[in-house]
Amino acid sequence: MTDAKAAQAPLNADTEPRGDLCIRTLAMPADTNANGDIFGGWLLSQMDVGGGVFASKVAKSRTVTVAIEAMNFRKAVYVGDLVSVHANLVRIGRTSITVHLEAWVLRRKEMRSILVTDGNFTYVSIDDHGQPQVIPRDEPPIAT
Repeated sequence: MTDAKAAQAPLNADTEPRGDLCIRTLAMPADTNANGDIFGGWLLSQMDVGGGVFASKVAKSRTVTVAIEAMNFRKAVYVGDLVSVHANLVRIGRTSITVHLEAWVLRRKEMRSILVTDGNFTYVSIDDHGQPQVIPRDEPPIAT
């Protein structure tokens, strides 16, 4: 997406990442699209991995992704950017967890992190047979 289109997305008022750091990785040349920018699907995958780690920690079980919504691709990601995914708990249902994920980058010559993508991911807690299971409520949810 071009930066002109990214400017149309509502901007996060915060200038720092919010929530738990779930994953941090370096964007590499193998992750680029035909334009030489980091492929959006790669970034979405990193966010899903980070969100899955967070959801499994909350559910204390395996989780699977069932929905991705409200994705905002705000800025391009470039080779060499350090990508960090942060998670905030939105909602815990009977068997599902909705997590707001933010992807931030730290560029080589920048002093501050830049919000590049965010969205809501929903995960379902599953048992050893792959069937949805109730998320235990014996402890308060993780505060973010």
